[in-house]
Amino acid sequence: MPQYHSLGQFPKKRHVQFRKPDGSLYAEELVSTHGFSNVYSLIYHCHPPTIIKEVGESYSVEPEIAHKKSLKHQSFEGFDLKPEDDFLKSRKVVLMNNDLQIALAAPRKSMKDYYFKNADADEVIFIHEGEGDLHTIYGSIEFGYGDYLIIPRGTIYQIEFKTEKNRLFIVESFTAIEVPRRYRNEYGQFEEHSPFCERDIRKPDRLRTFDEKGEFKIMIKKEGRMYPYIYATHPFDAIGWDGNFYPYAFSIHDFEPITGRVHLPPPIHQTFEARNFVICSFVPRMYDYHPLAIPVPYNHSNVDSDEVLYYVDGDFMSRKTVSRGMITLHPGGIPHGPHPGTVEKGIGQKETKELAVMVDTFRPLWITKDGEALIRGEYYKSWYEG
Repeated sequence: MPQYHSLGQFPKKRHVQFRKPDGSLYAEELVSTHGFSNVYSLIYHCHPPTIIKEVGESYSVEPEIAHKKSLKHQSFEGFDLKPEDDFLKSRKVVLMNNDLQIALAAPRKSMKDYYFKNADADEVIFIHEGEGDLHTIYGSIEFGYGDYLIIPRGTIYQIEFKTEKNRLFIVESFTAIEVPRRYRNEYGQFEEHSPFCERDIRKPDRLRTFDEKGEFKIMIKKEGRMYPYIYATHPFDAIGWDGNFYPYAFSIHDFEPITGRVHLPPPIHQTFEARNFVICSFVPRMYDYHPLAIPVPYNHSNVDSDEVLYYVDGDFMSRKTVSRGMITLHPGGIPHGPHPGTVEKGIGQKETKELAVMVDTFRPLWITKDGEALIRGEYYKSWYEG
């Protein structure tokens, strides 16, 4: 859970007069969650954030489902997704259910002539390749390889890429993305046993106030449709803000792995949680050190969860062939486990260099048409040596 943060200028008390140098009032805005009962921030605008010039015709961005009911291990080649110039057009949902959408993107260009707001979902954007800046009304966040960008729903943002070679793994959550509760004490502070802490959370900085009028295009996503809005004032016109609701970044390279004498289950890798799913980070770490330890994971029958693994870099200990950007889906209801030969091969090894992101869902995932186009081979047969 993000801690209190502030940038810029704001009055000493909430909901009191706060005037510009010319004597007019700044426009106060409360950005709140769960009505008024959860985290929030107060933003002070140069102009009211409500001045709409025009609303264009909306259009559907609802993913098309290819397989809503499926019981087969699948492998997707994520880097087969062709790059596109536009950020929004490049985003392709490959897996989804009523709790989340998992997408891949390979945008070549920065968002120059528009801004984006996801009014439905918190976004987790994992940066596999590329670097740049995330710009918001709360300030900017510099990002690079291995960063998770956590963007709360309703946040207007614009991404500036520094290269045309960008690969993103995106999770859209219809409930709040949070740090696991077991990592936090009753005051919200990270516990000592947590694999990361407040020092690893990168908050927005470099607040710039754009006191501008004109025409500013904001693409708003709501209930599977995109709404082109034209506002009369710049969306980043804040003179200051404070609160607990804002985007932040966390690098997978700052996740400190938890290890033991014998193999420990995936919850030790958990990084974020939301309703009905979790996100985990598999990072380079020392193997188990019991003299008879078997470092490679045992077979697992996930009776009530689907497991998605996104392979970032390195060799994954329990897999024979892994490519960068590959996604594997292990649906609940059937067991999965290490590929033949990997168990014996792992015995005696001292460390693993794997880097991967895992999403475990507690409701079945559906494969979209865009996901189906990336399926390669008969992965479900990869355990069979007949």
